[in-house]
Amino acid sequence: MRLLSRWAGMWLLIFSSLVSANEECASPETQAEMTQCSAKTYQAADDELNEAYQALIGRLHNNALSLEKLRAAQRKWLGFRDAECAFESSAVEGGSAQPMVRNGCLEALTKARTQSLQEHASCEEGDLSCVR
Repeated sequence: MRLLSRWAGMWLLIFSSLVSANEECASPETQAEMTQCSAKTYQAADDELNEAYQALIGRLHNNALSLEKLRAAQRKWLGFRDAECAFESSAVEGGSAQPMVRNGCLEALTKARTQSLQEHASCEEGDLSCVR
């Protein structure tokens, strides 16, 4: 039951992202169109991630130690993200839906990471977890 609920949530995320991507993705009719739209929404999320990452680098420009730790964390996070999405899409491995499922996973994890980086970039003075 838990697996079914997880898949339902994943599909809901994928299709809600597809609808919001742009007008041409409002009602994809083929698997190829759905895959193309999921790639576009993932790319948009990746662009936002890069903006958040650059903003945090800008905030930390005077702190070489923290910059290096951020870069190391980002490299490891990218490895985790890719491995996690390969795992999550393995249920449809080799099928035409696999790229769409993988893109949906990449988008979801990328959005979560973006939010985390944005929080680090905008933390308030006195927050003990705030890196400066």
